[in-house]
Amino acid sequence: MSTKFSMYVLTDTHFLSPAMWVEGDSINNREKGDQIAIKCTPQILRTFFRKIVEDKENEYVLITGDLINNGDRQSHIDFQKELKILTDAGKKVLVTCATHDYAGLGDDENIFHAVTYTENGCEPAERVYKTELPGLYYEYGHKYADSIDSESGSYSVKLPCGFRLIAIYDNGNGRSHCGLFDEGFRWLEGEIIKAGEAGETVFLAVHHPVIPPWNIYKDIAEFEMFGGYKRLCALMCKHGVRLILTGHTHVHGIKKYTDDDGNFFFDVTTSALPSAKGRMRKLVFDEKSKTCDIESIGIETIDGLDTGGKTAEEYIYALNFVGLAEKWLPKVKTDFDGFIDEVSHVVNLSKLKKHPVLAKAVIGSLPKLKMSLFGRFGKKAGGLSDSDINYLRNITLLDTVFNVAGNVFAGNGIYPPSSPEYKTLEGCLTRLEKILSAAGIDINGILPGDETLLDTATPFMYNNRTGDDDRITIEMEKK
Repeated sequence: MSTKFSMYVLTDTHFLSPAMWVEGDSINNREKGDQIAIKCTPQILRTFFRKIVEDKENEYVLITGDLINNGDRQSHIDFQKELKILTDAGKKVLVTCATHDYAGLGDDENIFHAVTYTENGCEPAERVYKTELPGLYYEYGHKYADSIDSESGSYSVKLPCGFRLIAIYDNGNGRSHCGLFDEGFRWLEGEIIKAGEAGETVFLAVHHPVIPPWNIYKDIAEFEMFGGYKRLCALMCKHGVRLILTGHTHVHGIKKYTDDDGNFFFDVTTSALPSAKGRMRKLVFDEKSKTCDIESIGIETIDGLDTGGKTAEEYIYALNFVGLAEKWLPKVKTDFDGFIDEVSHVVNLSKLKKHPVLAKAVIGSLPKLKMSLFGRFGKKAGGLSDSDINYLRNITLLDTVFNVAGNVFAGNGIYPPSSPEYKTLEGCLTRLEKILSAAGIDINGILPGDETLLDTATPFMYNNRTGDDDRITIEMEKK
């Protein structure tokens, strides 16, 4: 008998049925605003599912919420047809649901509405209620469960090799508290205790993050965290639960939480499937070593979609804000209104139309700025050498910004502390803080949280968390 088993983990599939849209500004603008490739979610999903089916040794697939995009019934129906690709291949599929999976109409704080995208607008569509979701997905979770929380729909499943998954539905009130309430927490702790008494090793899955991808995320949007995340952190440390699988942020990341007594766990979040850096994770659990090996798997092409010769990443990148800005910046002087209109689907820059001459001059000058200019400004504070400055003469500011922004959701940044780009950032921010302080401005007092300007920026430059957001081996029990 094997002492190992594997599980694929996907999240934020944001599936939109082809029956719910027609080509036009309405769907295209929504796609740009959401920063994901909504229109081709069926093709992206099938491409990843094909990879899973090809793995004959794998048995389990877990999808952690935001299965569809707007809470409409037709997308749920068609999404489950896609899941049959996996179940027909003998895979056991487990899911949790989140806020995109149902539509709110004043019955809680959920802001999503079930709509059909017409050529020029939207029309109301049949919605799915939050209370329907556990039953709607009975075949994909509750069917295998030996315990279900009646309040939230969360469930507990015994897996091979002495492991147990507790899958948490964290819809909460749909917005400001996407987590468990008291009854759900009592059920969760009870299940963890029972598993421990049975000699099982527990791990958790939930949609919203328990540890923020960057500290500023928690500081400016705490409601986007798991409701009761501090309580859940304490609960996991108390009972020695070492792993929780999350989504929602669309960031591919691995974060470690350690309490004051040295107890710790890892929050392993996976990027949204239809994003430029979209990946899934494969987890291999080992009964003998009580470890979990985690690796990331992406796709090069999108099955059944004409991408014009682009890779999957290149095709989707062109749809998001960074890709749009990179595409439209060279056209600022020749089509200023077009640039503003395109980018404003993501970030509203429409007010710049009131000052076209100044805006054109400023935006038009950006591609000419070299990193060496900023390197010289922060040379001493950043510890840059003359060779660093020479290197930066061939690097533009925009290329650096696009490289950083384009990798925000990838987890691993591309500029480590040894790079001239990082040293430039460090030097500029350090010197800027000193200048502002001399002028009587406490920039750190303005920033949310208690981090410095450099502390806030650093995680976007490189991975200062675990060293690699793509893979890790986690010891699931104390030795």
